[in-house]
Amino acid sequence: MTSTHSAKPASQAPIDTRIIWAIALPAMVTNVATALIGVGDMWIVGRLDDAATQGAVDVGARLFAILFTVMNFLKMGTTGLVAQSGERDGKDAQHAVLVRGLAVALAIGVGLLLLKPVLLPNLLVALGAEQNVLSAATIYAEIRYWTAPAVMVNLALMGFLIGRRQMTAVLIIEVLYNFINVGLGLWFVLGLNWGIAGIGWSSFVAEFAKLAMVGALVLRGSDGRSLLQAVNAQNLRWGALRPFLSVNRDLFLRTVILMLALAALTRLSAERGAVTLAANGIIYQMFVLTALFLDGFENAAQVLNGERVGAKDRRGFAAYIRAILLRGMGAAALLSLAFAIFARPLLDSFAATNAVAEAARANIVWLVIIPFAGLAGFVFDGVFVGASWTRALLLSMAGASLVFAASLWLTWPLGNIGLWASFALFLAARAGIQALMIPGLIKRDFG
Repeated sequence: MTSTHSAKPASQAPIDTRIIWAIALPAMVTNVATALIGVGDMWIVGRLDDAATQGAVDVGARLFAILFTVMNFLKMGTTGLVAQSGERDGKDAQHAVLVRGLAVALAIGVGLLLLKPVLLPNLLVALGAEQNVLSAATIYAEIRYWTAPAVMVNLALMGFLIGRRQMTAVLIIEVLYNFINVGLGLWFVLGLNWGIAGIGWSSFVAEFAKLAMVGALVLRGSDGRSLLQAVNAQNLRWGALRPFLSVNRDLFLRTVILMLALAALTRLSAERGAVTLAANGIIYQMFVLTALFLDGFENAAQVLNGERVGAKDRRGFAAYIRAILLRGMGAAALLSLAFAIFARPLLDSFAATNAVAEAARANIVWLVIIPFAGLAGFVFDGVFVGASWTRALLLSMAGASLVFAASLWLTWPLGNIGLWASFALFLAARAGIQALMIPGLIKRDFG
């Protein structure tokens, strides 16, 4: 597989805005392909004409967004540290970062399996699943949960590839992974009539297939030999692990706060009934699609700003922030226009019943607003991760969550409109707090 990895840029070199697209575009396609997991599952189950089952898939997807996505720090932290290490110390240092990431990933994966009897039932109840929804969601979750070790290891491995600008390889792997998932889902659910269990098994097989693909890529050739040599006591001693764990601790707590905010969205949707839960689940999947598309610019910021930190290039660091924001705003405008034109037939195609379709159509305006509300926050997330400003990232997320909670309380009488308005405000508040922090952080780290 080819990559967009290039020779180490010289410190203080003029920025190359073409590399923004070289990283962002493959990341966009990769991320949108990833969204097919949730979107494809919702569409497949929608063919069963049962709102409770469709709601169960949404609850199950949110559960793993909490359980697995909260561990996304393994990918983000590895990306930023690999980008910085490559600038300062070269490939051997990058492999040392990956070894630490893999050790932590395996420990977390095993820990999640040990905690399964406690975590799984309590998370389903916490998300508001009841009666038929709870029964169906449990079937799906019981199967998919066993992918935990593979998911954790894949996060660290993909972060390593992104940090080295190997975006073409990441794109190919993610597309194949999603084709396997969706293809098996169609076969298991609609062909073999396995129902919601088929969705769980398709995810299970696809995750381990992805691990086989990315593992084979990372271990091949001289890189594989260098990686194996990096597996030693020195790279896994506490002094070496502590900086990695410190960065990832902040990212973990930041992601926990984000997942709690998303869980609140599900819980409050469930309190309004199965139809609202299913409708909001469709809107939420469209938001996920939007976020994963715009996260291409977050990936670009992680890598490029991380490299500029490693090179101690203040001018290039600030210039990349401006350049990535400008291009991201253009992409957000295109997304908003697409939703304004195509949202109605798109939502109708995912709805299990006419009532669900009508409830989803009432919230089209938020699909138009959210790309603009979220874009700056996505880019700033990448900047903060690339620079290892993880404590500041955690504080900005905590501040935005307080704004979200206050808005939910104030807008409760507005019903579902208030719920989505609060969520859009949450995204905008996060970006605003980060923007206020950036000048001081640049001054502190670059002088």
